[in-house]
Amino acid sequence: MHKISIRPQWTISHDGGDALGPRLIDLLVCVAETGSIAAACQRAGLSYRHAWDTIRHGEAWFGAPLLQMERGRGSRLTPLGDKLVWADRRIAARLAPALDTLASELEVELQRVIAPPQRLLRIHASHGFAIEKLMAMLRAAGVDVERVYTNSQDAAASLHDGASDLACFHVPHGALEARGWEFYAHWLDPQEHVVIDITDRTQGLMVAPGNPLRVQGLADLVRPGLRFINRQRGSGTRFLLDALLATADVDTGAIVGYEHGEFTHAAVAAFVGSRMADVGFGLERPARHFKLDFIPLATERYFALCRRDALARPEIEQVLAILRSDAFRAEVDALPGYRARDCGAVHVLADVLAAAGAG
Repeated sequence: MHKISIRPQWTISHDGGDALGPRLIDLLVCVAETGSIAAACQRAGLSYRHAWDTIRHGEAWFGAPLLQMERGRGSRLTPLGDKLVWADRRIAARLAPALDTLASELEVELQRVIAPPQRLLRIHASHGFAIEKLMAMLRAAGVDVERVYTNSQDAAASLHDGASDLACFHVPHGALEARGWEFYAHWLDPQEHVVIDITDRTQGLMVAPGNPLRVQGLADLVRPGLRFINRQRGSGTRFLLDALLATADVDTGAIVGYEHGEFTHAAVAAFVGSRMADVGFGLERPARHFKLDFIPLATERYFALCRRDALARPEIEQVLAILRSDAFRAEVDALPGYRARDCGAVHVLADVLAAAGAG
């Protein structure tokens, strides 16, 4: 199947129509990541002179500096330059799963015109980083995959409605596990569905580097002046946080920003990293990626659900082979907050629900 990639590109324009192109933003991102204009030039494929011309043009366009040179310390972004870089990160974090889903739809449509795939594996998944690894390995193995990133409830509903072959989502470990399964009960068939383990992962609070506001736990979210960024309703992460707050007897109405939800873990982390919020809730991996501090609060089981009679399909057998491989386990264990445990183990859903005390 042909590979389609879609990447967001944004520009800024004056009222008169004069636009500032993406080259400046790309260069500022490289400076932020390397700490040096020289290293940024190498990464961006620009000459030193061209890079400085780009910076100066941007500064003249904004009427404000974007970069500061410090003797012996390389290059540092000004507050304006830093804000542009974080805007770029937030755009990518928010849109990446949606664009990946659209790219997959276009790949399948194109392939159906060229040479219809004989066996197409349809995966609807709550976005995460282990599932990204699985998708990449399936593609490398030559499996045609139609991937849709969506919220956890919609993923479960897609399997129930016959729109997917694998639905990937998550439930908490421990005392909240039964409630987690009940969150999806409407779409579950305990006798016909099986659970395929993929990974364990940790969720918690994301805060600025050094935790300057000294956030310790959920009770701090109601502190006056503290700004929170949430996940959207319908997501498994939003359910987990709601349940944790209810258990801790924390009033969600007293949390500033609680009804403002982002659609990905990375978008939450970027929101905190750009200082638009003080605290977010999500996975450890994006928090570490954006150099945030992380306070772990809960672990959960991320898995795939499929019909029992689908296990004999060659595409599902390939999924199981990848999940059980040392290569996949190594990739997952390298992700902060992830732990490869029982990868590829298959359980009848009725047995899982009985063990959790659900149903």
